[in-house]
Amino acid sequence: MRYNRRLFSIGAIYMNALKAERALFSYPKYWAECYGNAPFLPTTRQEMDELGWDSCDIVLVTGDAYVDHPSFGMAVIGRVLEAQGFRVGIIAQPDWSNKDAFMSLGKPNLFFGVTAGNMDSMINRYTAEKRMRHDDAYTPGNVGGKRPDRAVVVYSQRCREAYKDVPLVIGGIEASLRRIAHYDYWQEKVRRSIIFDAKADILIYGNAERPLVEVAHRIAAGDDISQIQNIRGTAVIRKEPLDGWRGSDSTAIDKVGKIDPIPNPYGADDVGCSKSEFAKAGIDLKAEEAKPIVVQPPKLKPWEKAYVKLPAFEQVSVNKPLYAHASRILHQETNPGCARALYQRHGDRYVWVNPPAFPLETEEMDMVFGLPYQRVPHPKYGNEKIPAYDMIKTSVNIMRGCFGGCSFCSITEHEGRIIQSRSEESILDEIEQIRDKVPGFTGVISDLGGPTANMYKLRCKSKKAESTCRRLSCVFPDICKHMDTDHTPTINLYRKARDVKGIKKILIASGVRYDLAIEDPRYVKELVSHHVGGYLKIAPEHTESGPLSKMMKPGMGAYDKFKELFDKYSKEAGKKQYLIPYFISAHPGTTDEDMVNMALWLKAHDFKLDQVQNFYPSPMANATTIYHTEMNSLRNIKNNKEVVSVPKGARQRRLHKAILRYHDPAGWPMIREALRNMGKANLIGGGPNCLVPEETRQEKAQRGKKGTGHGQQARKGGKPALTRHTGFSQFKKANTKPRVGANKQRANKPK
Repeated sequence: MRYNRRLFSIGAIYMNALKAERALFSYPKYWAECYGNAPFLPTTRQEMDELGWDSCDIVLVTGDAYVDHPSFGMAVIGRVLEAQGFRVGIIAQPDWSNKDAFMSLGKPNLFFGVTAGNMDSMINRYTAEKRMRHDDAYTPGNVGGKRPDRAVVVYSQRCREAYKDVPLVIGGIEASLRRIAHYDYWQEKVRRSIIFDAKADILIYGNAERPLVEVAHRIAAGDDISQIQNIRGTAVIRKEPLDGWRGSDSTAIDKVGKIDPIPNPYGADDVGCSKSEFAKAGIDLKAEEAKPIVVQPPKLKPWEKAYVKLPAFEQVSVNKPLYAHASRILHQETNPGCARALYQRHGDRYVWVNPPAFPLETEEMDMVFGLPYQRVPHPKYGNEKIPAYDMIKTSVNIMRGCFGGCSFCSITEHEGRIIQSRSEESILDEIEQIRDKVPGFTGVISDLGGPTANMYKLRCKSKKAESTCRRLSCVFPDICKHMDTDHTPTINLYRKARDVKGIKKILIASGVRYDLAIEDPRYVKELVSHHVGGYLKIAPEHTESGPLSKMMKPGMGAYDKFKELFDKYSKEAGKKQYLIPYFISAHPGTTDEDMVNMALWLKAHDFKLDQVQNFYPSPMANATTIYHTEMNSLRNIKNNKEVVSVPKGARQRRLHKAILRYHDPAGWPMIREALRNMGKANLIGGGPNCLVPEETRQEKAQRGKKGTGHGQQARKGGKPALTRHTGFSQFKKANTKPRVGANKQRANKPK
């Protein structure tokens, strides 16, 4: 019996392999809880005075306007810290020309928290062609230039100037994606970890709630910031590894998937208890007298208190194979259940990256989203429109994370692959809040989703696999046998949401992972019958196997099957509805011929794209590694001889974009030249199988002049097909500014 109880306890431990030791809201509240919740977190001393505060415990600095809404990271973090009893102030979009704005709320008692905002400041400010944007969806009035380039670094420097001795914590997506040495697209070089440039004490990566709450309480308890080194989801600067941790060199890891043979997680190869096994060992169970149980220290699993030493910054900055290798290791160490710490030298110091934080439980998610958000921008902005808020004010985030692993996407590096879902009750309550609180609500919920629309409550069916798996994707190249594809929870949620009083329509705008959807046709029927407003966005991203293999996206067979179901159920519902596929041009692994083949597919299906998104090498993404190294870093680097085709030059990237917009006369001269060089001149002409027409007399006469005068005519006809950024006004304007390197940011001139 003693042995069986031991087995039960071991099983319980294993079932909780991804559960944090302490719940997010289990800490004793800080003494300042007596002040209660603020209507809005204060942004000025006057607001602090009205609340009766003499000081802030924590001051958060953000590059976004302050919108008190659970879709804005700073509001979430601020309200979570407030719920712990801390007095939290927000400095939103400060003037970074000097330290004055950073002293506006006074000296924080505990620490500064710094983020660039919901978006990376460089992606927010520059297009994929490195041209400056003139607007900013996260700024009142959609005005550009209200945050600096590399905002985390600049804000951190000003915080240090304001109050040198105040601890400095950085986080958000900009810091998360720069936690180790990383390729920087804008400088076209490898930069060191942002923690060094920001001179921060702690970097928090990923979803920040759990590590930030622990950091806040430890500082409040009197711990020196320099001694807070071992919190999951954080990175710090060290001279040596943490005491008691075992290290291995990254070069010993050479296999994608299971990096180490995964032993029995209980520390033994055999936990069987059959009588025959005892008999074989010569043990008479009946004769054995009861003896005291001797408790021995459990045997450490291979990843417990273990770290991987990555190649140094000085090495990866000049050696592309080593950079690809380091990138592979980082992406393999993202599962909180089995991830090891990372250790990378920068000069005479090291960045120490602790294993990721454990995901939030459903109850914790509910509490985070149930905090007293006002759900509107701060009153100080008056009637100025904030486009990002206008887009999400009637949408509901039902989950976090994504197990898709698309190589060009940063969700995995930031939110992780494990799905964190809210309860039905929490989601329905938020829908009612939107109905009751959002000014001008018309009864339409614009989105019920998250990173993807149809991963709600989908997780690995095997607890053991979920806590030990190192796959980069659960659905590529095929859907893992352990992955739950039952969409029943999502279907039930949709039905209950539609029944909420005052709700007329619920749309799904997050984008559907169609290779998952076709595994459960019931979901497709529910979606198509009730939640499509004429058009549904999905993301094949490409049609050709070469680029798709580097994107880690499914082939077009899955798209075709989904379209078949979509058309079938649309017809049954008596509705005329259309799929809007969107694509990426110039992605690593894409040849000119691949682009031509995709354009021919688009033409054959009568798609004429409204906008096209060129590949954007965001920091730390797998596709960015391929872009930089021209190596297939999705495979083991050892003996990897594959040279990946990477469209890098400005001309080739423009060509790929032009081919995708084959119907636009502005790109025809470039396309014709490329087709002739490829030996595909047969695609030039007026036939049904041709991609672009022959040059007309009018074109010849106007050659060299701006525009052809045929744009409107060429755009007539065809089904509209938008991109992921359609609807974001910040992405609509053409840019003619010089490249980043030749462009110094200047303060906006007063109007």
